[in-house]
Amino acid sequence: MFNIEKVREDFPILSREVYGKPLVYLDNAATTQKPLMVLDAMRDEYLNVNANVHRGVHYLSQQATDLHEAAREKVRAFINARKIEEIVFTRGTTEAINLVASSFCESQMQAGDEVIVTEMEHHSNIVSWQLQAMKRGIVVKHIPITDDGLLCLDQLEGLITEKTKIISVAHVSNVLGTVNPVEQIIKIAHAHDIPVLVDGAQSAPHFKVDVQAMDCDFFAFSGHKMYGPTGIGVLYGKEEWLEKLPPYQGGGEMIDKVTWERTTFERLPFKFEAGTPDYVATHGLAKAIEYIDAIGFDAIQQHEQELTRYCMEQLMTIEGMKIYGPQLSTVNCQLSTVKDAVVSFNVGDIHHLDMGTLLDRLGIAVRTGHHCAQPLMDRLGISGTVRASFALYNTKEEIDILVSGIRRVAQMF
Repeated sequence: MFNIEKVREDFPILSREVYGKPLVYLDNAATTQKPLMVLDAMRDEYLNVNANVHRGVHYLSQQATDLHEAAREKVRAFINARKIEEIVFTRGTTEAINLVASSFCESQMQAGDEVIVTEMEHHSNIVSWQLQAMKRGIVVKHIPITDDGLLCLDQLEGLITEKTKIISVAHVSNVLGTVNPVEQIIKIAHAHDIPVLVDGAQSAPHFKVDVQAMDCDFFAFSGHKMYGPTGIGVLYGKEEWLEKLPPYQGGGEMIDKVTWERTTFERLPFKFEAGTPDYVATHGLAKAIEYIDAIGFDAIQQHEQELTRYCMEQLMTIEGMKIYGPQLSTVNCQLSTVKDAVVSFNVGDIHHLDMGTLLDRLGIAVRTGHHCAQPLMDRLGISGTVRASFALYNTKEEIDILVSGIRRVAQMF
């Protein structure tokens, strides 16, 4: 049974005050708070098991290695990958996307070849490819969106040419909350023998991901957005693709043999894990997954979607309110497949920065600005939005406080 009061007790930061007001933390798409079991596990490892992994024959090194590799297995099961060799630890979603963009373009693309993204991408899934465009002359194309923030999927076939080598798409928009039809995109792409990278930064924390059922070729996500530590993320890649790609970085850990003449590389996944990994953070990520598993995605998704629907309903009672992305008429019919845990909005002519700053003085933490999605802002014809984003520990009472705060700010303008 989902007990919100008990859940909130696991996150002590939620009981603090900001400017003398109870903290209402609604910036979870940027980063989530961490439960005590994650923090306690990481502290315990530093205190009792701190040693570099994979390199020592001594007891502490072997114990730390066991925890690190147990975390890899935990991640494998979490996204239902076939093998642990398909799980590469990175510093986060951004590094995972950069890894694929760099290694894939180096080995699989040449000048004039194309990558297709979407109009709602986070900068990490735009700039990574644009850097390769500057270096190698590849072409970046995008799938447009409708006015209500849904992909114009019927235009994908028309964008694909014989030069299209990879498609890279967000699973869930960090601005609109739109849940993209990645399974359909993957089927279309695979019909043309094109691999697909899915940015799962905003999906992995909120609903069950099965990479085998999805049949994606690559999947990236971050620990800090799913109640784990910062500085740790995951790249899943099908074994056959990871075998084809060259290493992203060079150094220790990822080598088999080094001579002055040449270097040979380690087996998967270590080929892509140069240097000392953040083995304490991987343990923290494993504990975060345990926390999610203990509650269960069915309960988490139901709770967060109730919050999303309730927030949209309450916000639309405010004069001058504009919500971006899928609207209530669509959301109420099929919320779970259309929109998830993010509501971005503006009120009248009030600048989003002014709204966010004044809400902050009321103890309400929301995100303002372009949310690292400036091409999307250009498409919407705005400079930015206010964004409220939800996690398993948020409540309807907090949404009521948000709505009350917005009304109070609006009266000032």
